[in-house]
Amino acid sequence: MKPISPYHAPGFYDEALAKGRHRDIVGGRWEETGLVQMQLLLAQGLDPHHKLLDIGAGSLRLGCRAVPYLNPGNYWATDLSGALLQRGYRDEIADKSRLPATQLIEDASFDLPGVPQDIDFAICFAVFTHLPLSHLAEALPKLRQKLPRLQKLLFTVFLAPDEGYDKPHRQPDGVVTHPDRFPWHHREAEVLACASTAGFVATLSDPYLPRGQRLCLCLPG
Repeated sequence: MKPISPYHAPGFYDEALAKGRHRDIVGGRWEETGLVQMQLLLAQGLDPHHKLLDIGAGSLRLGCRAVPYLNPGNYWATDLSGALLQRGYRDEIADKSRLPATQLIEDASFDLPGVPQDIDFAICFAVFTHLPLSHLAEALPKLRQKLPRLQKLLFTVFLAPDEGYDKPHRQPDGVVTHPDRFPWHHREAEVLACASTAGFVATLSDPYLPRGQRLCLCLPG
């Protein structure tokens, strides 16, 4: 059976890390995308005293920017691969006194084990682009329940119009997405419905982000 994304393929992380590709496997465009993520958070009012959760943080493309900005200990990260998080910690975090390694948490199912409840901001960038809609529908209620003090959640998706949704769709940045395999696209109404069901008030913003992703901003309802 074909995995739902390359990241779920057996041995994917072991092989990539052995080749020193911890930056490449999180989608490339390391500097550009990390800067975009940080700018999005700052535009939404992230301040140093806030606690930030980076979901699907990979090799800390955002973390290497957020950790120096936030007060020490205010950055938390989860990812499908704990090994990838640790490689990012080793190679990309300059001042490790600002980030305890215990705040990098392997989490394959959005259960947030060990993440404190007093998180203020959460971002999930280029994660649901790799997953079917059912994963979004399962993840958002967990985030709403487990993070009762959450002020804002930001995540990205690929969208496709209703007309032609069942076919491959070329995004504005050139990526071709699909309704039934990676990279996945979804309908706008379905994404907003998932957020509403989970207890969020959500909006999808323009302009397009790298690779044609759309940003969904969720506020607790």
